[in-house]
Amino acid sequence: MAGERMTGARPGRLRHAEHVMGTVVSFDVPAWAGQDGGGGSVLSRVIRWLHWADATFSPYRQDSDVSRLGRGSLPLAQCAPELAEVLTACAGVSARSAGYFTVTPGGRFDPSGYVKGWAVEQAAAMLTAAGSAEHSVNGGGDIQCVGDHGPGGLWRVGIADPLRPGSIALVVTGRDFAVATSGVAERGPHIIDPHTGQPATGLASITVTGAGLAAADAYATAAFAMGPAARDWVESLEGYEAFAITPAGTAWQTSGFGAYLGAA
Repeated sequence: MAGERMTGARPGRLRHAEHVMGTVVSFDVPAWAGQDGGGGSVLSRVIRWLHWADATFSPYRQDSDVSRLGRGSLPLAQCAPELAEVLTACAGVSARSAGYFTVTPGGRFDPSGYVKGWAVEQAAAMLTAAGSAEHSVNGGGDIQCVGDHGPGGLWRVGIADPLRPGSIALVVTGRDFAVATSGVAERGPHIIDPHTGQPATGLASITVTGAGLAAADAYATAAFAMGPAARDWVESLEGYEAFAITPAGTAWQTSGFGAYLGAA
Protein backbone atom coordinates (compact mmCIF):
# COMPACT_ATOMS: atom_id res chain seq x y z
CA MET A 1 0.00 0.00 0.00
CA ALA A 2 1.37 3.36 -1.00
CA GLY A 3 0.00 5.22 1.99
CA GLU A 4 -1.60 4.17 5.23
CA ARG A 5 -3.90 6.26 7.38
CA MET A 6 -2.43 6.13 10.87
CA THR A 7 -5.28 7.55 12.91
CA GLY A 8 -6.76 5.71 15.88
CA ALA A 9 -10.38 4.73 16.44
CA ARG A 10 -12.58 7.39 18.03
CA PRO A 11 -15.99 7.37 19.67
CA GLY A 12 -18.84 8.24 17.35
CA ARG A 13 -16.93 7.08 14.28
CA LEU A 14 -17.53 4.30 11.78
CA ARG A 15 -14.93 2.48 9.74
CA HIS A 16 -15.74 0.39 6.72
CA ALA A 17 -13.66 -1.37 4.05
CA GLU A 18 -15.15 -2.12 0.64
CA HIS A 19 -13.60 -4.24 -2.11
CA VAL A 20 -14.20 -2.26 -5.28
CA MET A 21 -12.27 -0.93 -8.29
CA GLY A 22 -9.69 -3.68 -7.95
CA THR A 23 -8.60 -2.50 -4.51
CA VAL A 24 -9.92 -1.87 -1.01
CA VAL A 25 -11.59 1.48 -0.37
CA SER A 26 -11.76 2.26 3.33
CA PHE A 27 -13.80 4.92 5.08
CA ASP A 28 -13.45 6.79 8.38
CA VAL A 29 -16.76 8.63 8.72
CA PRO A 30 -19.16 9.88 11.41
CA ALA A 31 -21.24 7.03 12.82
CA TRP A 32 -24.45 8.63 11.59
CA ALA A 33 -23.31 8.19 7.98
CA GLY A 34 -23.77 4.44 8.36
CA GLN A 35 -27.23 4.57 9.92
CA ASP A 36 -30.14 3.59 7.71
CA GLY A 37 -32.70 6.37 7.63
CA GLY A 38 -35.22 4.34 5.66
CA GLY A 39 -33.82 4.99 2.21
CA GLY A 40 -30.41 3.51 2.94
CA SER A 41 -27.50 5.11 4.75
CA VAL A 42 -25.30 7.85 3.35
CA LEU A 43 -22.36 5.46 3.35
CA SER A 44 -24.30 2.78 1.47
CA ARG A 45 -25.22 5.30 -1.23
CA VAL A 46 -21.57 6.31 -1.59
CA ILE A 47 -20.54 2.66 -1.85
CA ARG A 48 -23.17 1.96 -4.49
CA TRP A 49 -21.82 4.90 -6.48
CA LEU A 50 -18.28 3.49 -6.28
CA HIS A 51 -19.50 0.17 -7.66
CA TRP A 52 -21.23 2.07 -10.46
CA ALA A 53 -17.97 3.89 -11.19
CA ASP A 54 -16.17 0.55 -11.29
CA ALA A 55 -18.74 -0.91 -13.70
CA THR A 56 -18.49 2.19 -15.91
CA PHE A 57 -14.75 2.85 -15.93
CA SER A 58 -13.08 -0.54 -15.49
CA PRO A 59 -10.85 -1.48 -18.44
CA TYR A 60 -11.07 -5.10 -17.26
CA ARG A 61 -14.85 -5.40 -17.69
CA GLN A 62 -15.79 -6.08 -21.28
CA ASP A 63 -19.18 -4.39 -20.85
CA SER A 64 -17.92 -1.18 -19.22
CA ASP A 65 -18.25 2.12 -21.04
CA VAL A 66 -14.46 2.44 -21.04
CA SER A 67 -13.96 -0.98 -22.65
CA ARG A 68 -16.72 -0.44 -25.21
CA LEU A 69 -15.40 3.02 -26.08
CA GLY A 70 -11.90 1.63 -26.41
CA ARG A 71 -13.15 -1.08 -28.81
CA GLY A 72 -15.09 1.46 -30.81
CA SER A 73 -18.42 -0.26 -30.12
CA LEU A 74 -19.87 2.66 -28.12
CA PRO A 75 -19.51 6.32 -29.10
CA LEU A 76 -18.56 8.81 -26.40
CA ALA A 77 -21.91 10.57 -26.78
CA GLN A 78 -23.66 7.39 -25.62
CA CYS A 79 -21.33 6.78 -22.66
CA ALA A 80 -22.04 7.97 -19.14
CA PRO A 81 -21.49 11.75 -19.20
CA GLU A 82 -18.90 11.39 -16.44
CA LEU A 83 -16.61 9.67 -18.93
CA ALA A 84 -16.37 12.80 -21.07
CA GLU A 85 -15.65 14.80 -17.90
CA VAL A 86 -12.84 12.42 -16.96
CA LEU A 87 -11.34 12.42 -20.44
CA THR A 88 -11.32 16.23 -20.52
CA ALA A 89 -9.47 16.27 -17.19
CA CYS A 90 -7.02 13.63 -18.44
CA ALA A 91 -6.28 15.71 -21.53
CA GLY A 92 -5.45 18.64 -19.27
CA VAL A 93 -3.02 16.59 -17.19
CA SER A 94 -1.44 15.19 -20.34
CA ALA A 95 -0.90 18.70 -21.70
CA ARG A 96 0.53 19.98 -18.40
CA SER A 97 2.90 17.01 -18.16
CA ALA A 98 4.20 17.12 -21.76
CA GLY A 99 2.56 13.77 -22.44
CA TYR A 100 3.99 11.89 -19.47
CA PHE A 101 0.40 11.25 -18.39
CA THR A 102 -1.63 9.34 -20.97
CA VAL A 103 -4.92 7.46 -21.22
CA THR A 104 -3.26 4.92 -23.52
CA PRO A 105 -0.42 3.47 -21.42
CA GLY A 106 1.18 0.65 -23.37
CA GLY A 107 -1.10 1.44 -26.29
CA ARG A 108 -4.34 0.37 -24.57
CA PHE A 109 -7.14 2.80 -23.74
CA ASP A 110 -7.13 2.96 -19.93
CA PRO A 111 -7.82 6.17 -17.97
CA SER A 112 -7.30 4.39 -14.61
CA GLY A 113 -4.39 6.68 -13.76
CA TYR A 114 -6.96 9.40 -13.18
CA VAL A 115 -10.14 7.48 -12.41
CA LYS A 116 -9.28 5.96 -9.04
CA GLY A 117 -8.26 9.27 -7.49
CA TRP A 118 -11.27 10.97 -9.09
CA ALA A 119 -13.66 8.33 -7.76
CA VAL A 120 -12.27 8.55 -4.23
CA GLU A 121 -12.42 12.35 -4.31
CA GLN A 122 -16.02 12.18 -5.57
CA ALA A 123 -16.93 9.74 -2.79
CA ALA A 124 -15.48 12.13 -0.21
CA ALA A 125 -17.43 15.01 -1.79
CA MET A 126 -20.66 13.00 -1.54
CA LEU A 127 -20.07 12.57 2.18
CA THR A 128 -19.44 16.30 2.52
CA ALA A 129 -22.65 17.08 0.63
CA ALA A 130 -24.54 14.81 3.01
CA GLY A 131 -23.36 16.84 5.99
CA SER A 132 -20.09 15.27 7.10
CA ALA A 133 -17.37 17.82 7.87
CA GLU A 134 -14.74 15.32 8.98
CA HIS A 135 -13.95 12.09 7.12
CA SER A 136 -11.40 10.27 5.01
CA VAL A 137 -11.67 7.92 2.05
CA ASN A 138 -8.67 5.71 1.27
CA GLY A 139 -8.48 4.00 -2.11
CA GLY A 140 -5.65 1.50 -1.96
CA GLY A 141 -3.35 3.93 -0.18
CA ASP A 142 -4.36 7.10 -2.02
CA ILE A 143 -6.32 9.19 0.45
CA GLN A 144 -8.69 12.15 0.49
CA CYS A 145 -8.96 13.72 3.96
CA VAL A 146 -11.72 16.20 4.75
CA GLY A 147 -11.74 18.56 7.70
CA ASP A 148 -9.87 17.84 10.91
CA HIS A 149 -9.17 14.56 12.61
CA GLY A 150 -10.99 15.27 15.82
CA PRO A 151 -11.33 18.76 17.34
CA GLY A 152 -8.34 20.72 16.06
CA GLY A 153 -6.45 17.55 15.15
CA LEU A 154 -4.61 16.65 11.96
CA TRP A 155 -4.95 13.61 9.76
CA ARG A 156 -1.76 11.55 9.73
CA VAL A 157 -0.82 9.43 6.71
CA GLY A 158 2.14 7.09 6.59
CA ILE A 159 4.08 6.81 3.32
CA ALA A 160 5.51 3.36 2.63
CA ASP A 161 9.22 2.96 1.98
CA PRO A 162 9.44 1.26 -1.45
CA LEU A 163 12.88 -0.15 -0.67
CA ARG A 164 12.05 -1.59 2.76
CA PRO A 165 8.81 -3.59 2.66
CA GLY A 166 6.68 -3.05 5.74
CA SER A 167 8.47 0.17 6.70
CA ILE A 168 7.21 3.75 6.74
CA ALA A 169 9.42 6.34 5.05
CA LEU A 170 7.73 9.33 6.66
CA VAL A 171 4.40 10.61 7.95
CA VAL A 172 2.52 13.51 6.39
CA THR A 173 -0.09 15.47 8.32
CA GLY A 174 -2.75 18.00 7.51
CA ARG A 175 -6.41 18.84 7.10
CA ASP A 176 -8.48 19.07 3.92
CA PHE A 177 -5.81 17.48 1.75
CA ALA A 178 -5.08 14.50 -0.46
CA VAL A 179 -2.10 12.13 -0.65
CA ALA A 180 -1.25 9.94 -3.66
CA THR A 181 1.80 7.75 -4.21
CA SER A 182 3.12 6.01 -7.32
CA GLY A 183 5.98 3.56 -7.07
CA VAL A 184 7.35 0.06 -7.14
CA ALA A 185 6.50 -0.99 -3.58
CA GLU A 186 3.66 -3.35 -4.47
CA ARG A 187 3.67 -4.02 -8.21
CA GLY A 188 7.29 -3.49 -9.20
CA PRO A 189 8.09 -1.37 -12.28
CA HIS A 190 4.69 -1.04 -13.96
CA ILE A 191 4.26 2.63 -14.90
CA ILE A 192 5.18 3.13 -18.54
CA ASP A 193 7.14 6.13 -19.77
CA PRO A 194 4.98 7.05 -22.79
CA HIS A 195 7.97 8.56 -24.57
CA THR A 196 10.00 5.34 -24.52
CA GLY A 197 7.32 2.68 -24.17
CA GLN A 198 9.34 1.11 -21.35
CA PRO A 199 8.69 0.92 -17.60
CA ALA A 200 9.92 4.04 -15.82
CA THR A 201 12.87 3.33 -13.52
CA GLY A 202 14.15 6.76 -12.50
CA LEU A 203 12.33 6.77 -9.15
CA ALA A 204 11.36 4.17 -6.59
CA SER A 205 8.33 6.17 -5.45
CA ILE A 206 6.87 9.64 -5.52
CA THR A 207 4.16 11.03 -3.25
CA VAL A 208 2.11 14.04 -4.32
CA THR A 209 0.07 16.09 -1.86
CA GLY A 210 -2.52 18.77 -2.54
CA ALA A 211 -6.15 19.70 -2.22
CA GLY A 212 -7.73 17.10 -4.49
CA LEU A 213 -6.96 13.42 -5.02
CA ALA A 214 -7.96 13.28 -8.70
CA ALA A 215 -5.17 15.67 -9.65
CA ALA A 216 -2.71 14.35 -7.05
CA ASP A 217 -3.11 10.77 -8.30
CA ALA A 218 -2.66 11.73 -11.95
CA TYR A 219 0.27 14.02 -11.13
CA ALA A 220 1.95 11.21 -9.19
CA THR A 221 1.60 8.89 -12.18
CA ALA A 222 3.04 11.48 -14.56
CA ALA A 223 5.82 12.42 -12.16
CA PHE A 224 6.89 8.82 -11.69
CA ALA A 225 7.08 8.39 -15.46
CA MET A 226 9.27 11.53 -15.67
CA GLY A 227 11.80 10.31 -13.15
CA PRO A 228 14.24 12.88 -11.68
CA ALA A 229 12.84 15.65 -13.91
CA ALA A 230 9.64 15.47 -11.88
CA ARG A 231 11.05 17.70 -9.17
CA ASP A 232 11.07 20.86 -11.26
CA TRP A 233 7.75 19.92 -12.85
CA VAL A 234 5.90 19.50 -9.55
CA GLU A 235 7.44 22.78 -8.34
CA SER A 236 5.59 24.42 -11.24
CA LEU A 237 2.19 23.01 -10.18
CA GLU A 238 0.21 25.45 -8.06
CA GLY A 239 -1.00 23.90 -4.81
CA TYR A 240 0.78 20.55 -5.12
CA GLU A 241 3.99 19.26 -3.54
CA ALA A 242 6.01 16.07 -3.79
CA PHE A 243 8.38 13.76 -1.90
CA ALA A 244 10.38 11.16 -3.83
CA ILE A 245 12.68 8.24 -3.09
CA THR A 246 15.22 7.19 -5.72
CA PRO A 247 16.28 3.60 -6.49
CA ALA A 248 19.55 4.36 -4.68
CA GLY A 249 17.64 5.23 -1.50
CA THR A 250 18.18 8.98 -1.52
CA ALA A 251 15.20 11.31 -1.16
CA TRP A 252 14.15 14.76 -2.30
CA GLN A 253 11.14 16.98 -1.77
CA THR A 254 9.71 20.10 -3.34
CA SER A 255 10.08 23.42 -1.59
CA GLY A 256 6.62 23.46 0.00
CA PHE A 257 6.42 19.84 1.07
CA GLY A 258 7.70 20.64 4.56
CA ALA A 259 4.29 22.11 5.40
CA TYR A 260 2.99 18.53 5.58
CA LEU A 261 5.70 17.46 8.04
CA GLY A 262 5.22 20.06 10.74
CA ALA A 263 3.25 18.08 13.32
CA ALA A 264 3.74 14.35 12.93
